Amino acid sequence: MPHTSVPHLRGMSLLNDASQNKGTAFTAEERRQYGLEGLLPSHVESLDRQEERIHRHLEAKPSDLERYIYLSGLRDQSETLYYRVLMSNPAKYVPIVYAPTLGAVCQQFSHIYRRPRGMYISLEMKGRIEEVLRNWPVEDVRVICVTTGGRILGLGDIGVNGMGIPIGKLDLYTACGAVPPETLLPIQLDIGTTNSALRADPLYLGLRREPPALDVLDEFVEEFVQAVQTVFPRCCLHFEDWKGTDAIRYLEKYFPRIRCYNDDIQGTAAVTLAGLITALRIKNEPLSSQRVLFLGAGSSGLGIADMLVTAMQREGLSEQEAISRMTLMDVDGLLEASRTDLSPQQARYAKDMPPSRDLLAMVKAVKPSILIGVSTCGGAFTQEVVEEMAALNERPIIFALSLPDKNSECTAEQAYTWSNGQALFAAGLQYPAVTLNERTFYPGQANNFYIFPALGLAVYATCPDLITDDMVIKAASALADQVDPAAQERGRLFPPQSEILEVSITSATRIAEFIFDQGAATVPRPQDIRAWIESLVYTPHYHAQDAL
Repeated sequence: MPHTSVPHLRGMSLLNDASQNKGTAFTAEERRQYGLEGLLPSHVESLDRQEERIHRHLEAKPSDLERYIYLSGLRDQSETLYYRVLMSNPAKYVPIVYAPTLGAVCQQFSHIYRRPRGMYISLEMKGRIEEVLRNWPVEDVRVICVTTGGRILGLGDIGVNGMGIPIGKLDLYTACGAVPPETLLPIQLDIGTTNSALRADPLYLGLRREPPALDVLDEFVEEFVQAVQTVFPRCCLHFEDWKGTDAIRYLEKYFPRIRCYNDDIQGTAAVTLAGLITALRIKNEPLSSQRVLFLGAGSSGLGIADMLVTAMQREGLSEQEAISRMTLMDVDGLLEASRTDLSPQQARYAKDMPPSRDLLAMVKAVKPSILIGVSTCGGAFTQEVVEEMAALNERPIIFALSLPDKNSECTAEQAYTWSNGQALFAAGLQYPAVTLNERTFYPGQANNFYIFPALGLAVYATCPDLITDDMVIKAASALADQVDPAAQERGRLFPPQSEILEVSITSATRIAEFIFDQGAATVPRPQDIRAWIESLVYTPHYHAQDAL
């Protein structure tokens, strides 16, 4: 989707408008026409030449945090050039504008703040949220990524410092899925923070108060959700990094009512399912025959378990048979029937087994074929645990998904070494290849950017009234189908990150086909769905012919 063909602004106002600024790529005629003569160096550059300069600047920066700050400044100057850089090498730049660098960014967000981006809706606006949303200059918003900052990347409650997450997440919708950036809106719901250190920080930019009582929060969120439906009726609400209990509760409340999605729950579940589908193709085994042990029973662990139950039901198991194949542990140990502290979502998985806090003992008792870590408990998959998994399974599947790296349950090198190269391994971050006994292993990264940009592109195109579990499962299967047999032979569980845009368009096509087949789309079905999807995607080019 190109930008408008004629700038509406002139002179410095045009140069200061990131959506229309071309900088040194304005032609001589454009400079005369729009009052830019004398405001730019004489030489007219191509977009390619501008991109080359940005790459050189980035290489000279001493850290990824400095690269993030530089790229944020670039986005403020030229949106087109910013996305051109990101999309030129997603595998290189996504870790800078999102995890893992974004963890450090969020910790310092109020200190490195430069200029506003997105919207901040605070409790003080309760009763006026619809009026406030109308201050946003774009009418056709298609995706809002919204957070309360209640649970950010293993950092806990960091209040409005969490705004870096929806900003970064939406950048990935465009960089990895080519969703037009003008249709995306990051929002921080400022409900206060439990973090007393932040409340005492003189540079902290959010409300300096504790979060409200639950009934007040529910009223506030309900007003926000209804205001979004009124102001942006074609919008999908993407809930991101809410406190675990709130994340589950609000997804259950709104999933059947509005076009919404929770990436921490459904995105993590879908990318995990995709990796498992590929691993099980390598093993030539069905999902329905697996036994799964989780370390971590918060929103991510429960989301994965719920999706695996649904997927196993699609393979013919009853709901109870599928649930019986899931065993979950949290910080207080096994989810078992004598515990009185379980949420209703956790109680669904409670076992009639003795209490236990010992992961190794549970591996021996349950004999899982799949071990999944979403605990943020760094090093929890010990050598003894991995060796026991390898003793129980010819090819144990071990997913250590916690972020950041210090929270990972084990490293790729540990998983391969302790299993003597038997493990099929994925992590929440990208580990380098591991060479063991003259064999090279390629650890997978179960990164949600394999799922939500493609799903977002399909939803942007087809505008279904609801996003169903089956649509999310379709996103997982479409991703798994793009790992070819040769890659599977090398132990790869996901497609190359360097091909993420092509992967996302292919997945979006499959998801859109499914949405049309289900009769859920609210737009006419095109004859060639892939060509139609490709016609809708954003490409980072200036609105006029690039200068030579």
